[in-house]
Amino acid sequence: MRELKQIHAQILLSHNASKQDHHFLITRLLFFCAISQTGCLSYATNLFNLIERPNLYAYNTMIRAFATRIGNGSESSALLYKQMLREGVRPDHLTFTFLAKECARRGDVDVGRIGHAHVVELGFGADLFIGNSLISMYASFGCLGFGRLVFDEMSERNIVSWNSLIIGYLRCGCLDSAQDLFMGMGERNVISWNSIITGFVQGGQAMEALGFFHQMQVLGEDLIDKVTVASVLSACASLGALDQGKWVHSYMERRGVECDMVIGTALVDMYGKCGCLERAIEVFMGMEEKDVLAWTAMIAVFALHGLGDKAFDLFEEMQAEGIKPNHVTFLGLLSACAHSGLVEKARWCFNTMKHVYLIEPQIYHYACMVDILGRAGLFDEAEKLIASMPMEPDVFVWGALLGSCWMHGNVELGERIAFRVIESEPLNHAFYVILSDLYAKANRFDDMKRVRTSMAEKGIRKAVAGCSMIEVNGIVHEFFVQGSPGATMKEIEWVLNNFGYEL
Repeated sequence: MRELKQIHAQILLSHNASKQDHHFLITRLLFFCAISQTGCLSYATNLFNLIERPNLYAYNTMIRAFATRIGNGSESSALLYKQMLREGVRPDHLTFTFLAKECARRGDVDVGRIGHAHVVELGFGADLFIGNSLISMYASFGCLGFGRLVFDEMSERNIVSWNSLIIGYLRCGCLDSAQDLFMGMGERNVISWNSIITGFVQGGQAMEALGFFHQMQVLGEDLIDKVTVASVLSACASLGALDQGKWVHSYMERRGVECDMVIGTALVDMYGKCGCLERAIEVFMGMEEKDVLAWTAMIAVFALHGLGDKAFDLFEEMQAEGIKPNHVTFLGLLSACAHSGLVEKARWCFNTMKHVYLIEPQIYHYACMVDILGRAGLFDEAEKLIASMPMEPDVFVWGALLGSCWMHGNVELGERIAFRVIESEPLNHAFYVILSDLYAKANRFDDMKRVRTSMAEKGIRKAVAGCSMIEVNGIVHEFFVQGSPGATMKEIEWVLNNFGYEL
């Protein structure tokens, strides 16, 4: 920028250049200041404001800069767009592409829809790049109806058009619509596959996500990258599919995919959740670099396996390495305390988070702390903690205390909490079931029947059936109370009968 300012000074001092040449040099200077990563947006803004009559190139340069560079304060592409219209400068396809990107980033629905109207009015409706930008913009707003309308009306589409709409559906949790669109694609790239796999993992459909990964291999799509591996490992972790997780690990090594911090953290998480603690430790110890996410993942693994002391030992090692913990780290430590019954350490952890690291506890930290205190039978302390919360306790906080009441047979407090949460969420089956079980434990069977009758009258039933999963020869089998499609039930019955059970 220092050399650039010197050039700017030379341009201003030069009297040999024509007015046209001077304008050309200033606009090229503007482009570098605004767009280059080594440029200066504030300097570019001042430079733009000194241009007597900015042309379309200058406006597009600044609109693009505001759309792509974070931290531009109150300045925005929308204001520049309005200014260029007042000045009589006709926008082109680049203007609308950058404007849509800025509206998406700022969540400015109104300006985005006005821009879309101008696109149609000025005859740019058939432009492929503008159409793709509008789909991405509407997807970011969650307005998938408008995004789909743009998609359906496009006379020409490319793979970006399909990917943009699929990603929009996935972000909004419309997994079926995303899958239908994905299956209708004629051509797919790595973004297509990664989006559908990651979207289904994050949407709680890990089994289907693995199905897409296997389909990718069957079709011979040679598009696996780090994002694919991390997403598939996350799916294996959710399912407890250790064999498939091991296969992905070895496949990654065969393909030469680098085991960076992201992949290493995903492997630690997968092995830990699949019950293979030794491999999780081995991967963690083998990582050359570890960030806070890697340390937190290993702490969470120790917590999951009930090794609270090891989790805190690792936390001390993490501090010694100069890695600053975050709110997820402390959630892992509190979880370790919950699994191991470490009440004193939980109190220390909660206070350290607030007063040493200045991390304000979120509602899930409070829920975990209430669970720890409740499990220890410290109901008065748990209620005081809830009363001190800076936010309204949610159903997870009250649910943690209600579960502890059932565990210790505290009917009086359990009734009070259950009536409260049922009033706030009258159709949530879980609270009725816990209250019913609480009455049954206290031999108050008439009250138990009353709760069950109330559930039946209101048509309340369990939303999700109980499910068990087991991996056999790399295939994950699910077993439900109502039945298990595809499972070899006759063979299972034969084995159980040989154990002496009568079905």
